[in-house]
Amino acid sequence: MAEQRRDADGDEARAWAELVATARRTVADGLVVGTSGNVSARVGDTVLVTPSGVPYDRLTPDDVTAVDLSGRQVLGTLVPTSELPMHLAVYRTTDARAVVHTHAVHATAVSTLVTELPPVHYMTCALGGPVRVAPYAAYGTPELAAHMLRALEDRSGCLLRNHGTITYGDTLTAAYDRTAQLEWMCRLWLTASSVPGLTPALLSEAELAEAGERLRGYGQRG
Repeated sequence: MAEQRRDADGDEARAWAELVATARRTVADGLVVGTSGNVSARVGDTVLVTPSGVPYDRLTPDDVTAVDLSGRQVLGTLVPTSELPMHLAVYRTTDARAVVHTHAVHATAVSTLVTELPPVHYMTCALGGPVRVAPYAAYGTPELAAHMLRALEDRSGCLLRNHGTITYGDTLTAAYDRTAQLEWMCRLWLTASSVPGLTPALLSEAELAEAGERLRGYGQRG
């Protein structure tokens, strides 16, 4: 077990509480089972991350776990998730402030069938365009992180073949919402594809572009 590092500051402690709540939500919403999947959040140059093999309902404020961008542990004594290479790769190459990785059932099923999720719904645009499937590599490896980065180019989420999902955002809420949306779209496509003798209608590039423009202006305006 690693020796005790420095204490979390106020921003880190608040981020840890939100991270744990988000991790528990992935279980409650059926996106992960047990300790599969992981969640992280960046505060400055510190990356808070769920620890390896610890049920989320057992995590407390004293279990805060964090590394710097090189992967050196700076907070806590629990071992960080084995998927740390993926999380760090996202933070090093994007402006992400949060990352959510799950083993969601429908998304993982789709990852075994196609190389890109067919654009069956306009919310495809919420992830930057048609969602790619990163080629398979063993979990926790630099190879998987490299495959993921290529699949994430100009996207905020991707599928990992025979594995699951990964999404990011500027907040934990945004990253989680993209994960939930991706799982929903995968479920939608699988459901439509299962009807004998019929093929789901897909959106064209022009239709996706129009939807993307509309989504950028969606919501309340101050």
